[in-house]
This record gives sequence, structure tokens and C-alpha cells, in this order.
Amino acid sequence: MTSDPKEINTENEIDLIEVIKKLWVERKFILKVTVICACLGVLVALFSSKVYTAECTIVPQTGEKGSTGNLSGLAAMAGINLGSIGEGDVLSPKIYPKILYSVPFQKELMQTPIQFIEYDRPVRLLDYYTDDQYRKFSLGKAVWKYTVGLPGVILKAIREEQEEPIYGESKELPIETLSKDEFDCMQLLQEQVSMNLNEKDGYITIAASMPEPLAAAQLAAKVQTMLQRYITDFKIQKVKANLEFVEKRYEDAKKQYEDKQEELAAFEDANRNLVSSVAKTTQARLNNEYTLFFGVYNELAKQKEQANIQVRETTPVFTIVQPVTVPTERSKPKRGLICIAFTFLGGFLGIGLVLTLPFVAQVSRCKRLEKWLPEEK
Repeated sequence: MTSDPKEINTENEIDLIEVIKKLWVERKFILKVTVICACLGVLVALFSSKVYTAECTIVPQTGEKGSTGNLSGLAAMAGINLGSIGEGDVLSPKIYPKILYSVPFQKELMQTPIQFIEYDRPVRLLDYYTDDQYRKFSLGKAVWKYTVGLPGVILKAIREEQEEPIYGESKELPIETLSKDEFDCMQLLQEQVSMNLNEKDGYITIAASMPEPLAAAQLAAKVQTMLQRYITDFKIQKVKANLEFVEKRYEDAKKQYEDKQEELAAFEDANRNLVSSVAKTTQARLNNEYTLFFGVYNELAKQKEQANIQVRETTPVFTIVQPVTVPTERSKPKRGLICIAFTFLGGFLGIGLVLTLPFVAQVSRCKRLEKWLPEEK
């Protein structure tokens, strides 16, 4: 036997009306919960730690083919063939965030000393985030941690009990390791330092957040400098290795050439009046060897200059559009937004309690709950 759809719609309308009536009857209770949460939001907004954010904007200049066209003419006059200089692989800006959040980058960054106003000496970021003497109590963080973030705290505690991390050092293999303090500091730094890549306009924005404006500017400037150095090292790694090889071969060829030159000069000084065929043959052999070593030395000198030009041309150029400046206004907390969020949270919490507490009272048969929120008859 099928039910009439009109009857189902009527029942749903009746249930909805009953829910609205129940909420209206308990409107004072909902209002109280909302006011309490709003007051809590005001406290959180007032006592939350201030955060300042320093930013800088850079534009990476990527290399293109034919970039050495202006130098090719001059180089050809010197007998140097630039060939495919400037046609190397271009490091995509999409890789920059990977470099920023890599373990070697973060480990070097956490060793950076930052000058804070309240401390006489600069403090390493690793000590600042892990040493108890530098930790400050924040009411906003505490309330957020044990309310909205409580599930995360519980899950983190369970994971730490189940999986105890093992930290050590590998002397045989080049493996990066992190201590417990370094891992915690790395997690915090990844939250404090961010990078935004604008692919459409081709610029990168680096932002660093700290509780003091000068400290934020110092951190942003350090990240910018390190990032440029890391990108440069990645980009010129191949051509720099080639330059080092050519320079080493050049020095060897130069020494051989100079030794042969001195040997030939000494022979000619000792045999100015050549009479015997043996002396003439020896002089011819020395001349041939001298010519050979000079040719190798001259060719390596050209390759050395070519490798130097290649390193300079391959080195990426960064244009600083917006340099790092000390922020004058805080970026957090957004006090108005916090108050509004807690107010809405209180309203939803009050409605949720009104709808769920009667059920809890029925299941638990707690007289106190039944008296506090009696069910509608």
C-alpha cells in the first residue's frame, strides 16, 4: 500500500513547524549561548598575539635563446665560438615553492639569527620556536586549540603514542635528517613563510609573519636572499661544473706549456751554433712539442673564457619590484572577523543544544537535563 505524497509533505511541514516552535520557545537560551560565545570571541580578539607580515615582490628573468647575440661578434673576433650559450634549461618558477619548503632550505633558514625588541641579542629561529624561555602564552591560541582545534590535538597525541619518530644521522649515505626540535621548527616556519606565484603576470610574492614588525622584515629579507642563491646554484650547477673542469685543465696545460717553453729556450741558449744533425733534430722535436702544447693551452684559454661567459649568461636575474619594508600595521588578529565568527558559532551551538539535549535527556534519563530542557508535549 503506497502513501500519498500530499500526506508526506504535510508531515514534513508539521515537523518543520514543530522545530521552529521549539527554537522560538527556547530563544532566550539560544540568545544566552550566543552572547556567551560573542563575549568569548571579544576576549580572544583582544588577547590574541599580534602578527605582522612583511612582503616583497620579485620578477625572475628567465633566459631565452639568442641572449648572447650581442656578444657573439666580439667573441668571434677573439676566436671564441659561443655556440649554444644561453640555450640551457630554464628553471621553472613553479619549482620555487618546492625549493622554499625543502629540508636543506628550512634547516639553513632556522639557523638565522633574528633581532627582537625584547631581547638584547639576536635569537636563532630554531631557539625561538623550540626553547621554553621564548614561548609566550596566547589566550586566543589556547582557546582555539582546545575548542575548534581539539580534534586535531587528540589525533596528534594518538599519533605520537603510536608512532615514535626515530631521528639519527647517516654517515654512509647523503640523507637529510631532522631532530625533533628541527621538525617542530620546520612545521612552524612553513606556516610563517609563504610564497605566492602569479603565473599570469609572472611575479612572485614572498611573505613572512612574525610577532614584531622588524623581525618579520628580517625574516622576509633572509628568505628572499636565500631563495635567489638557491635558484642561482640550481641553474648554474652544470655550467659551473664545466667551468671548474676547464679551469683545472687550463692550469695543467699552462704549466706544461711554460715548462716546454723554458726547455726550448734553455736548449737554444746552449746550442746557438747548431752543427750536428742530432742537435737540429732535437730542436725540431722541441719546437713541435712547444707548438703542440701552445695549441692546447691556447684552445683551453678560449674554452675557459667561453665557460666564464656561459656562467654569467646562465646566472638568473631577479628584478625586485617591491623590496622588503617594515610593516606598520598588524596582519592578525582580525578582531572584527573573530567576533563575528564566534557570534555565529554561538548561535549554531545554541540551536544545536536545543535540538539535541532533549534526546540526550531521554537516553540518559537525567532529571537535571529534563528539568533544564523539558520536551515539548
